[in-house]
Amino acid sequence: MNKLLTLFMGLLLMSISFQSFSQMPVAYVCPPCNSQCDTLSFDKPGVCTHCGMPLVLKNESKDKLPSPRKKIAFYLQDGIEILDFAGPLEVFTYAGFDVFTVSKTKAPIKAQGLLTVTPDYSIQDAPKADILAFFGGSSNVPASDPDVIKWVQSQQNIEYYFSVCTGAFVLGEAGLLKGKTATTFHSSLDNLEKSYPETKVLKNVRFVDNGNLITTAGISAGIDGALHLVAKLNGFDAARKTAYYMEYDKWTPGEGLILTEYNPYKALEPVDNLKLYTGTYEFNDGSKIQIKVSEREKGLYAIVRDRNYPLFFTKENTFTDANGKETITFIRDKRNRITGYTLSQDPKVFHKLN
Repeated sequence: MNKLLTLFMGLLLMSISFQSFSQMPVAYVCPPCNSQCDTLSFDKPGVCTHCGMPLVLKNESKDKLPSPRKKIAFYLQDGIEILDFAGPLEVFTYAGFDVFTVSKTKAPIKAQGLLTVTPDYSIQDAPKADILAFFGGSSNVPASDPDVIKWVQSQQNIEYYFSVCTGAFVLGEAGLLKGKTATTFHSSLDNLEKSYPETKVLKNVRFVDNGNLITTAGISAGIDGALHLVAKLNGFDAARKTAYYMEYDKWTPGEGLILTEYNPYKALEPVDNLKLYTGTYEFNDGSKIQIKVSEREKGLYAIVRDRNYPLFFTKENTFTDANGKETITFIRDKRNRITGYTLSQDPKVFHKLN
């Protein structure tokens, strides 16, 4: 009898537990992508409104480990343009990518005849990379070298190909531009078009994104293309933080041709919505802070003592700082007008003046 009663009670508890579990609200989250949306939660399936990644059940997300750091091989040749590779190098390293350099041999090379660079690897011992990058400045040398082209073609499971300036000619010789749309340095556009008739060559564009192949215009345009790739892989906030760190205040997100279905800028909070938060805010001690919007950058800034601090949108009325440590919550009245804001690490309330 006691055994029967114990069994009955066990089944009853299991039934209660199952009913309780089935009544729990279902939550969907964005898979870890190293952006602010890692903390967001949604009540129905779909895509993340912040980064565009497909949502997963919250419990499934716990089983997903953060994505490993992407490994990028920078192929360098003697005579390479310094900013061609140094600009993207700054972008990718700050954004948390693992960058290593490769050349035909490990012999030191001269960038623009000025800067001596010793490659980390040769094409004989270079490790596996997720991304291959090529740059201008004497790029005709690797583009016309059968050993280099064979090495490019032999690389397996490359997720992205990336070129700056005339580095596109290396991709062309490897057959990777066939049927693609591309761009290059302004004085080499006609030559690229003539050399690869099966490639659509565009002029007056900062970069062209074919999906897994991105080509950029010359020199400084490589920074824009690199920031775009960071936005694709790590989210728009990661790219914006990188541009802020670099003080690259000429960046216009998405200022290129994007030929893929996924566009990391489509899910951004509309600028008109961000404008609602702009104005001058004052604390009761008389200290004031101005909130302004950068339409070019599609983001908010707080101006404190004449210095700009970027604010990153997480959800309605809520933003974070560049470090993700401070949460800024805007206050609305019963008529839905913004009247001030509070800080997560400070009890102060700043009241909106205008």
